[in-house]
Amino acid sequence: MKGPLFYSKILLFGEYGIIKDSKGLSIPYNFFKGALKTDDNSSEKAKESNKALNGFAEHLDKLTQGQPELVSFNLEDLKSDIAKGMYFDSSIPQGYGVGSSGALVAAIYDKYANDKITVLENLTREKLLKLKTIFGYMESFFHGKSSGLDPLNSYLSLPILINSKNNIESTSIPTQHIEGKGAVFLLDSGSTGETAPMVQLFMEQMKNEGFRKMLKNQFIKHTDACVEDFVSGNVKSLFGNLKQLSNVVLDNFKPMIPAKFHELWKQGIETNDYYLKLCGSGGGGYILGFTEDLDKAKKALKDYQLEVVYNF
Repeated sequence: MKGPLFYSKILLFGEYGIIKDSKGLSIPYNFFKGALKTDDNSSEKAKESNKALNGFAEHLDKLTQGQPELVSFNLEDLKSDIAKGMYFDSSIPQGYGVGSSGALVAAIYDKYANDKITVLENLTREKLLKLKTIFGYMESFFHGKSSGLDPLNSYLSLPILINSKNNIESTSIPTQHIEGKGAVFLLDSGSTGETAPMVQLFMEQMKNEGFRKMLKNQFIKHTDACVEDFVSGNVKSLFGNLKQLSNVVLDNFKPMIPAKFHELWKQGIETNDYYLKLCGSGGGGYILGFTEDLDKAKKALKDYQLEVVYNF
């Protein structure tokens, strides 16, 4: 058995902001992928994955009993496949902000959900929101509260525009210019980040009125502007807003930025060679970078491996 492939994702804009109703834009990233498999793989990684699936099946059992009107699964088949050694074979790095648990959730829903909503039907806003809700409950097994966005992106393999909590749609983004000088890239921080403690930290800071004000008047304002610029292909305005956003993150989200990147972050803002922002919850994993001149950015970041995600 070899299941269909599910891809990683990148939340280009909206990290933390979408918790408080900012806009967001999430795109599939086909460089990393995963699939459910049952074969004679006896590696530690396969065994670990199989064990995790056991716990996940229990979680889905409770979900089916607790919310039968929302979703139900063919648990008999799922448990039988897990007993046969099924595991999730994935190249998606964990703790890197590119949706490793999201791809697994999408794969399980695709194979075992009863009356599933499929990619082929007319995806109304109601259906998208229902899918997002289901995926949120499913993914909460892996890191506490989940928005359900990562699995949704992986399941649909389409860019998703978040207008607000209850208003999401699949969208198209401007076609890439492969020859273009500008790029969105990933920078490997060299360490993994844990989502739950970072979100916890954010929620603590939200108790502070000054932080809430900054979030609303600066962070969300620039995030929303970046989303609008990116979707409409307004590159000049996008980089102006990105610079502001990068600055706000450096000033207010320092604990989410690995310490050794504080200087590099600042350097980008000062030279305009590149702008950095969080990829997912931060704390480690990947950092997202945007540049109008990839050669300049590569020179400035010569000690790091840049993975290009999108060309302007």
